[in-house]
Amino acid sequence: MPDAQIPDTQIPDTRTPGARKAGPSAAEADFRGLPDVAGRALGGAVLYANDEFYADAHNLIAPQFAVHDPAAFGVRGKVYDGWETRRRREPGEDFAIVRLAAPAVVRGVTIDTAHFKGNYPPFGSVEGATLLGYPPVAEVLAAEWTALVDKTDLEGDCANVVPVSGPDRIVTHVRLTIYPDGGVARLRVFGEVVPDPRLLGGRVDLAAVRSGGLVESCSNMFFASPANVLSPGRAQVMSDGWETARRRDDGNDWLVVRLAAPGVLHHAVIDTSRFVGNAPGHARLSDAESGKELLPRTRLLPDTEHRFRIRPAGQVRLVRLDIYPDGGISRLRLVGVVPPERHEPIARRWLDLLPPSLAAAADQSEFFD
Repeated sequence: MPDAQIPDTQIPDTRTPGARKAGPSAAEADFRGLPDVAGRALGGAVLYANDEFYADAHNLIAPQFAVHDPAAFGVRGKVYDGWETRRRREPGEDFAIVRLAAPAVVRGVTIDTAHFKGNYPPFGSVEGATLLGYPPVAEVLAAEWTALVDKTDLEGDCANVVPVSGPDRIVTHVRLTIYPDGGVARLRVFGEVVPDPRLLGGRVDLAAVRSGGLVESCSNMFFASPANVLSPGRAQVMSDGWETARRRDDGNDWLVVRLAAPGVLHHAVIDTSRFVGNAPGHARLSDAESGKELLPRTRLLPDTEHRFRIRPAGQVRLVRLDIYPDGGISRLRLVGVVPPERHEPIARRWLDLLPPSLAAAADQSEFFD
């Protein structure tokens, strides 16, 4: 079975067959393999919308497919699974602001107008701002915004995929502007989470996507994406985890995780919750670069959160999880420490990607504390 590089792990195709956009280019596929850092599944939140007369802006970051019932009408008109503003009768445009789940360098966005055909906005743009902590809405509205995606043409009932150009910088909030009005089903913001040195002290889950962990490759993702296993919280249903097709050969399935930072691992959590009749029988962990064994092949139980100590193996950057022979797991946690010799480059990258004023004000005594 060929290796599977992780493609679009966050955004499903919501169009009918006749309305689908052509498949993504190589560049698009590259950034769409990154996590959707705006998504509610990771912890993104809609903070503000200037108008949501027909449909709630909070729908923009819902993780599931946008759905459509042609017969559904409410007191204000047609019911849409997305964000929809009223028709403008004066100059201007509408906008919504999303707080990202984690500070990230944004590589691309999808402005998905699924099911909006006669009422989609003809143009859209996306801007970013950097505000650390939890600023109130008034402060976010007054922030300095810089362009991530300039005003661009949008198509209706379509996943409008747009790469971000310009210098790398950490973004914590994004503002979607539509011109002049209309409806957008979903906003996906694909970004590279930048490890925050303030959150890497002591033992931490170095595989967590909100810390910067990423699934690089896997053998199979027929039923659900392996990227799900690095998500926060517990899985609610099987589709919240990773599940492979049933194997009919002598092989086994696997995935490779790039840790947020090279670290010395202490223990692992392999969670098969929600997988009752389709959990793997066994699992093994190893250093994907050296092949050194971190956890020998070990029996797994269905619907169970397993905790295993990791064998001492020095610093690890890439971890391979093998499952035998196939099946599904809901979460993978790889808990360890970032060694002191790795601190300086992590801190330097964080500071270099911040606006100069924020970098100068950073309290470096909090780093790795």
